[in-house]
Amino acid sequence: MIGKFESNKDLIQELTASGARHVGNIATIITGTVQEVTREIGEWITDAIEMNEAAAAARKDAAAHRETLPDEVADQTEAEPEPPAAGSAFVEAEVVETDLDDRR
Repeated sequence: MIGKFESNKDLIQELTASGARHVGNIATIITGTVQEVTREIGEWITDAIEMNEAAAAARKDAAAHRETLPDEVADQTEAEPEPPAAGSAFVEAEVVETDLDDRR
C-alpha cells in the first residue's frame, strides 16, 4: 500500500506535468497567433508599398506622356472639363486604353 507522502508526491508530480503541458499548449497557440498577425501586417504593408510604387509610375508615365504631346493637345488635356448640363441624363467620359495585362 502507498503511504500518504508518496500519494501526495504523485499528485503534485501529475499536477505539475499537466500544468506544464497546458502552459505549453497555450504558448503554442499564442506563438501561432502572433506569427499569423505579423504575416498579415507584413502583407498589408507590402500592398501599400506596391500601390505607392504603382501610383508613382503612373504619375511618371503621365508626365512623360504630357511632354510628348503637341502644345495644343497638352493645353486641352490640362483644361478643366465643363460640368454637365442640369437636365442632362448622361455624362461624357473619356475612355483610356491601357497596355497592362490583367493576370490576376
